[in-house]
Amino acid sequence: SLGEADILRRVMGKKKPDELAKNFVLFQKGARDKGYSDEAIQALWDVLVPFAGYAFNKAHSAAYGLVSYWTAYLKANHPAEYMAGLLTSVKDDKDKSAVYLNECRRMGIKVLPPNVNESVHNFAAQGDDVILFGLEAVRNVGTNVVESIIRSRKAKGKYASFPDYLDKVEAVACNKRTTESLIKAGAFDTLGHTRKGLTAHFEPMIDNVVAVKRKEAEGQFDLFGGMGEEENDEPGFGLDVVFTEDEWDKTYLLAQEREMLGLYVSDHPLFGLEHVLSDKADAGIAQLTGGEHADGAVVTIGGIISGLQRKMTKQGNAWAIATVEDLAGSIECMFFPATYQLVSTQLVEDAVVFVKGRLDKREDVPRLVAMELTVPDLSNAGTNAPVILTIPATRVTPPMVSRLGEILTHHRGDSEVRIRLQGPTKTTVLRLDRHRVKPDPALFGDLKVLLGPSCLAG
Repeated sequence: SLGEADILRRVMGKKKPDELAKNFVLFQKGARDKGYSDEAIQALWDVLVPFAGYAFNKAHSAAYGLVSYWTAYLKANHPAEYMAGLLTSVKDDKDKSAVYLNECRRMGIKVLPPNVNESVHNFAAQGDDVILFGLEAVRNVGTNVVESIIRSRKAKGKYASFPDYLDKVEAVACNKRTTESLIKAGAFDTLGHTRKGLTAHFEPMIDNVVAVKRKEAEGQFDLFGGMGEEENDEPGFGLDVVFTEDEWDKTYLLAQEREMLGLYVSDHPLFGLEHVLSDKADAGIAQLTGGEHADGAVVTIGGIISGLQRKMTKQGNAWAIATVEDLAGSIECMFFPATYQLVSTQLVEDAVVFVKGRLDKREDVPRLVAMELTVPDLSNAGTNAPVILTIPATRVTPPMVSRLGEILTHHRGDSEVRIRLQGPTKTTVLRLDRHRVKPDPALFGDLKVLLGPSCLAG
């Protein structure tokens, strides 16, 4: 019957072959009743079985094939525009955004923080190798504020300084919370002020400018007369501030940037430490969240603790949830009481750690149930640590080997280079005695462009 056929369709859609097998007897009986031979029934069933796995009808496959061709063409011929569109499509999913940011780095595309003089609502390409963050990606910045910033710069010209910005934008954009978020996200960096300097002075400046704009709106203020001296075109009314040139230290600056954008953008605390992570980590976080490991698998990840929640059970035992982030994603690590007692003093935000644990995929979002936590010694993370590259044997070609030699020669230093050559049945470790390199972000960027983002992931 049609009803029974629909039940069979639903079972196939669940992609569970064992459940489909249970329906064979009913299928066989119905087909026999309609006069089909056992051979014909079995032949048709053999066609249906793959659809409980990964199979689609031809129309579906053809449509996806065409979309795959379109996207491959765009990525190959218009990479910055394509990746900007891709980042915009996942702007509310920080884990996917991190994966695509890492892909941009692999492709040699720079992703820059938002910029009040250049950014629009969403991610946008600038030339062939630069993508700008959209202003709407900044926390506490709404669509009306973004529209005001764009409208004002189109009507009055680009902003020359922070005082000039406050002078030109409409009152809706002169909001303390919004402005602070833009500062911490780096949206004013190109105006020549440090983020620390702006943070120290922006609040009284906004108080002054809001008072002036309110009077303007009420018709009680002579705009040009209130702008300062007649011969001076610079904005006045309390905006003539001397900003300090001091800047926050890198760790704090990046933490604030991440809080506002949800991601590390201008830099990353793990840049330069890829070789340290590859020593002990046997899985990247994106592999865990992307379904490459089975539920219950025991893995070791390496990354930075970007969030930490300390909790208590009903019995009064302490435990914690730590968000660990690497260059391509993040995952929650559950430190239950027994483990927490052993590692509680090492659980500190912004610490670089290795976590060994069991993957738990029973919920919608995979998590790691921590078993061990170790903190690597970063004192020799610079020139003394070896650089370990993981390369599939199938990727080894004369042009690739030649280019690899050029990169290693260009980045000469004191660190050894080792290659983990992955074959179909075994992995061979090679030491390149003729090449020593300086492990830094420039080297790692060139290596990832040539070999892919996972070449340093162990």
